[in-house]
Amino acid sequence: MTNQNRVFKYENNIDTDVIIPARYLDTSDPKELAKFCMKDIDEDFAKNVKPGDIIVALNNFGCGSSREHAPIAIKASNIKCVIAKSFARIFYRNAFNIGLPIIECSEACDNIDDEDFVDVDFEKGIIINHTKNEQYSYEPYPEFIQEIIKFNGLIGYTNEKLKQEGGR
Repeated sequence: MTNQNRVFKYENNIDTDVIIPARYLDTSDPKELAKFCMKDIDEDFAKNVKPGDIIVALNNFGCGSSREHAPIAIKASNIKCVIAKSFARIFYRNAFNIGLPIIECSEACDNIDDEDFVDVDFEKGIIINHTKNEQYSYEPYPEFIQEIIKFNGLIGYTNEKLKQEGGR
């Protein structure tokens, strides 16, 4: 853990139409989607986000439609991970499918504020809030989920497994 990443904090029930408004879904290009990520709730998000920054939210992050555009827009914004108290189940699955790390940790969400600087150790299940000199723990990912993230999603993970087995 060497980076201190800025937090963008949001409230409850951030739905997929807020993450990427429907009027911008005329493309599936991740870089184009990133330009409009969080636009309706945070006009300057795309301008201000830096690689490695982190989104923190409260309950039910990613509710709404089942489209993958929402986690794709977040990932293409170079967000390191999303931390929330809870995620909508389809968003949860879509995030892992594309290799976007998401973490459920109520303690972190209650204590981290907008613009705090934090880092995450995915292997140990630790979130460090450098601004407040606090540490929060969560259950680390199982090894296969860590590999899905490492290989940029389920398709990359599957391709890697096939290569290892001599299938490609």
